[in-house]
Amino acid sequence: MALTLVSATGLSVAANATSAEQVQTSTYQFVPFTGTAFLAARASATGMNVTLAAAGQVLQNDQPIQSFGTSGALSVIDHETVSFPVAEGSRIELRFRNTTGGAVTVDYTLQLEESGEE
Repeated sequence: MALTLVSATGLSVAANATSAEQVQTSTYQFVPFTGTAFLAARASATGMNVTLAAAGQVLQNDQPIQSFGTSGALSVIDHETVSFPVAEGSRIELRFRNTTGGAVTVDYTLQLEESGEE
């Protein structure tokens, strides 16, 4: 069972703008246990990029979100963009950047699965 660190549906990012940092106001800004984190995201249209960093290491640097569309639900299996190991206490940062001339929305979930190691 995964712990949802932060998620949103319909997060709107204005034309040629970058969202606020998404995890900083979360209860889980600092990872509560060692595990594997994964991000699933789907934009309403092409042109939405993502920047994701954990423990000071950039994992996705302004990379396009490959999944887009307005029908159906966000699926962790179908819309996963990245997974990565993360240590307890690490800080995660997540931002979205709209590269288009109009507002674009994004649905996303950032989740953490505990590693089997003790």
